[in-house]
Amino acid sequence: MMRNTRTLVFLLTGMLLCGAAGPCTAAIDDTGKLNALKRFSQVLDAVGRYYVREVPTEELVDGALKGMLQSLDPHSTMLDKEEFKSMQETTSGEFFGIGIEITQLNNQLTVVTPIEGTPAYKAGLKPGDIILGINDESTVGMSLQDAVTRIRGPKNTEVKLSILHKNAKAPLAVRLKRAAIPLVSVKSRCLEPGYYWIRLTRFSERTTQELLDALSSARKESKDAIKGIVLDLRYNPGGLLDQAVSVSDVFLSQGTIVSMRGRGSTGSREFKASAQGTDVDAPLVVLVNGGTASASEIVAGALSDHNRAMLVGDPTFGKGSVQNIMPLSDGTGLKLTIALYYTPSGRSIQAEGITPDLLVPFEPAKETEDPLDMLLLREKDLNRHLENADSSAKKKPESRRDDSTEDDVQTLLANDNQLRMGLQIVKALPRMRQIQ
Repeated sequence: MMRNTRTLVFLLTGMLLCGAAGPCTAAIDDTGKLNALKRFSQVLDAVGRYYVREVPTEELVDGALKGMLQSLDPHSTMLDKEEFKSMQETTSGEFFGIGIEITQLNNQLTVVTPIEGTPAYKAGLKPGDIILGINDESTVGMSLQDAVTRIRGPKNTEVKLSILHKNAKAPLAVRLKRAAIPLVSVKSRCLEPGYYWIRLTRFSERTTQELLDALSSARKESKDAIKGIVLDLRYNPGGLLDQAVSVSDVFLSQGTIVSMRGRGSTGSREFKASAQGTDVDAPLVVLVNGGTASASEIVAGALSDHNRAMLVGDPTFGKGSVQNIMPLSDGTGLKLTIALYYTPSGRSIQAEGITPDLLVPFEPAKETEDPLDMLLLREKDLNRHLENADSSAKKKPESRRDDSTEDDVQTLLANDNQLRMGLQIVKALPRMRQIQ
């Protein structure tokens, strides 16, 4: 029986190697790979024979594959059928959950950012919060994907989280009712006649179209006289690469947007802007902070390098890697880091982030929020993050803001010093350009 198991594992692993590395003969002739597979088979055999309890072979192999990928970097992993389905829903449709972006930091399940308007946001979860338990089950040793699966669930059902806020002496039990998390990724408000605040909360399949719709409404409202745009990418955790490229293309008519560099020529690619009838040439300010990550950093980097926009706020997260989601034949998926991306000037922001043109730390409005000195997580804080070969960055604390779009414009501006500064600068940009 165990001989059959060993044969199955060898063939399965061999098939994966052949699919990724090329012809099967190349994998078979590689003595190093054969020795590694032999050692894996011996360990599998030993566990199957002598471990204290019987464990299904499929479970052992799944665990081995997850461990292998998680040892590479924080973003590569195996996705079981439910996780793969969940990943697809996150970028294409509506899912049920509480609305938080989470990561592993120092082996602790940690909140990156709550999604605006969701149960987690309304309950006061903050960046840097540590999730100690989910439904009375400890998160120690729990994988990121397992945590996501446990937090999500049917609509109107409850999930109990044990949350440790920064500087708190004891954890807090928080009960949250799961709700539909709509993937409306673009919000827009008129700040002053002709000046618009456009907030991108993530990059999902319809982000570019939602942006174009918002711009079309702004043109109608301003009678085709958009005087300036404050593009808000704060707390945007990223999403789809193609959407980051097409959003950038809305504000650029030519030049490189982003380049990818992987292993060899097959893993390298360059994306360029082109002139379109929907291009926007109005003065532009981009708001960023430590929650600006991945795809949103691509947009910020492209607009900055082309001198198309002025960046205002705090340094960004620093996730400069690209993941590919590969469906497998059994309905599971492989999420694998395949390349690093570079801004048009050729700089990598991996574990470093983008420093805005004007550093403006967020200052909470004292009458509406306690001045919490929340530590925002960045790529360089994650376990096994890929190093930036060009330089290293120092960790910097940053504050959380309250950007509720339910408030009227005046309250919104009064409570957000970064947005106020963005509006002032975008109004002054035409004069600044004339001086230059």
